[in-house]
Amino acid sequence: MPSQPTTPPDDLLPTAVLFDMDGTLVDTEPYWVEAEIELVRSHGGTWSEADSLAMVGTGLEDAAAVFQRAGVDLGIREIVEHLLGRVVARTRERTVRRDGARELVAALRERGVPLALVTSSEAPLAEVVVEAFGGPGTFDVVVTGDLGHPAKPAPDPYLLGAARLAERTGRPLGTAGMVAVEDSRTGIASATAAGIFTVGVPNMVPLHDAGADAVLPTLAGLGPEDLGRLVAGVRA
Repeated sequence: MPSQPTTPPDDLLPTAVLFDMDGTLVDTEPYWVEAEIELVRSHGGTWSEADSLAMVGTGLEDAAAVFQRAGVDLGIREIVEHLLGRVVARTRERTVRRDGARELVAALRERGVPLALVTSSEAPLAEVVVEAFGGPGTFDVVVTGDLGHPAKPAPDPYLLGAARLAERTGRPLGTAGMVAVEDSRTGIASATAAGIFTVGVPNMVPLHDAGADAVLPTLAGLGPEDLGRLVAGVRA
């Protein structure tokens, strides 16, 4: 008798979830766009929202080199610190969480799923966002762009996140059962190159052809088991 297809059990969970930050958990992208336009134009260059959107997900030092070519007469670290300071200040004033993000993080914590934050932004902004999601300890691991590894789209940020999750939890976690959640094409390239099942949730750029394993319109209403079923459905 042929075997019948099975439905994943309700308690099927991913082994870990690794979240991008800007544009995925919090809607900081408008703050970055505002700061970038102001910076370039203050140095006599031309910059538009479309120019900023083309760089969503880019590492800060890589982006700074682009701003230099656009006419910003500052060093790489000066540019990074200027932009980061502006965005940190705006995020402190008003942190806009993406729909469903806080609820999904809380549900994953409640179910004991290890969590990582994997961002191209640097520690000062990550600290503000972590506080908005419950404070230190909400994420088991935080990987920021100022740790010295190659930036997204290289796989290194997600490989580092996965390795640190394994160390932190004491579990032999493999990337095959993990889920990465991203809003940028650059981030999707990084996570998929690391061998992690990647869910794209578009914010300011379209992701239908970005190579994600799944693309969802929103995190609202998404639960831990939903992520587990997505992984099982592709890797079964």
